[in-house]
Amino acid sequence: MPHDPRGFHPETLAIAGGYDPASASGAAKPPVYLSSTFVYESAGQAKDIHEAYFRGTGPEAGKPHYIYARLSHPNLAMLETRLAAIDGAERAAVFASGMATHSAIALQYLRPGDSVLHSRPIYGGTDALYNQMLPHFRIATVPILDGCDGTHIRAQAQKAMAQGPLGLIVIETPANPTAAITDIALVVAVAEEIGRQTGRRPLVVCDNTFLAPFAQRPVEFGVDLCMTSLTKYCGGHSDLLAGGVSGRAEVIDPLLMLRTMLGSHCDPFTCWLVLRSLESVHVRSERAMTNAAAVAAFLRDHPKVAGITYLGFIPEGTPQRAVFDRQCKGAGSTFSFHLHGGEAEAFRLLDALRLVKLAVSLGGSETLACHSASTTHYNVPAPDRLAGGITEGTIRMSVGIEHVDDLIADLAQALEQV
Repeated sequence: MPHDPRGFHPETLAIAGGYDPASASGAAKPPVYLSSTFVYESAGQAKDIHEAYFRGTGPEAGKPHYIYARLSHPNLAMLETRLAAIDGAERAAVFASGMATHSAIALQYLRPGDSVLHSRPIYGGTDALYNQMLPHFRIATVPILDGCDGTHIRAQAQKAMAQGPLGLIVIETPANPTAAITDIALVVAVAEEIGRQTGRRPLVVCDNTFLAPFAQRPVEFGVDLCMTSLTKYCGGHSDLLAGGVSGRAEVIDPLLMLRTMLGSHCDPFTCWLVLRSLESVHVRSERAMTNAAAVAAFLRDHPKVAGITYLGFIPEGTPQRAVFDRQCKGAGSTFSFHLHGGEAEAFRLLDALRLVKLAVSLGGSETLACHSASTTHYNVPAPDRLAGGITEGTIRMSVGIEHVDDLIADLAQALEQV
């Protein structure tokens, strides 16, 4: 980019970061580089470029060369530069999906015999990775049930370390689907304590998908890896799959090399779509959050709703409220509400919706709703779901940017069917 990005706000970096028009004949917007391979000037240069990529040495080291799209390509490099700038990080790696990102982190930074501490609730796919797949590799997992209670977090960390060296602390805040909040700075402090005690500091991974970069910047609170499902708010139109992770170069670079081996890079067109969508995330998010506040207030006051997990309703004077005020710049637009009753009541409401779409995922321009226990968290054991606050009457909503009166009217008529 032609200007030094330091000092720009994230909203500006989302438009200006990662692309210099001079690199593409003055095109105001990035072109799509639909090429699987890239031509060398000579056989000698080919060798030098490979040395630079794999060893970081030689005459081509530090220069922006490309070899083969699985290793990297111009659109991927642009997106990674922009994502790192928005997150306030040194470097970023972008993958084909959010779960490809989570999987690469686990494969790179865990070894047989290690343990993992993770928040609960957590996205169903992440839960399956750590609690169903990784145990086959002799990796133990222990949950955090209250992410704002230091005594509890430290006790759970001791339980994890009793089963093996603690390799990762994985938190998702706000959590999927209940928007439960975790104190990022507290978790980082616990990781530092463990490092001093054991000589091995676990890496702290924060899944920032629910709020995305403009409402929360985990890197500012000391996390090692800030993971985001770019499919959601950053993509914003429910038309792509991608995932990204930002952090220090020393922890991102090994993930880039692993991605080359796994072949889980993001393709040029998808990268171009995310670059396009990042330009409007903050505007879309502001409208969606305004809508969500009104929808949440309507649901909170409805007699058929037993409870709601909207972040804006966290009571004043609680530890959770103090954490929210300190680390979040907004309440987001995805939350859960719980109906009186169970699955039957939830299904009647969902089947009666006319405008709100019944689908998984979140962060799109359209409003989506789903029954968490039978969809996104279907494969999570029922006791673990309940421990994370997911009941048979829980419905997750991702509020979009439609007119808020239409959304409330649709929910009102659907609640009449419950």
